[in-house]
Amino acid sequence: MNLNIRLFATLKELAGSNKLCIELPDSASVVTLLATLAAQVPALAPSLKTILVAVNNEYVFAEHIINPGDDIALFPPVSGG
Repeated sequence: MNLNIRLFATLKELAGSNKLCIELPDSASVVTLLATLAAQVPALAPSLKTILVAVNNEYVFAEHIINPGDDIALFPPVSGG
């Protein structure tokens, strides 16, 4: 399946774009998504260990299965005070 991934904040800067298109096998998990992104965009690899992943506007865990047409967004962790 082909997926569009939206990137925010520092992830967008590292990738040089606010959107990426990747291909994943059917029934891929978030873990597979992140491994594929790390391989295709090595500049993102160090950041992918701590990001937040949202699928269809809800934060998900690593084992979440991605379906064709899902809206996927990646966010760096937020801190502040």
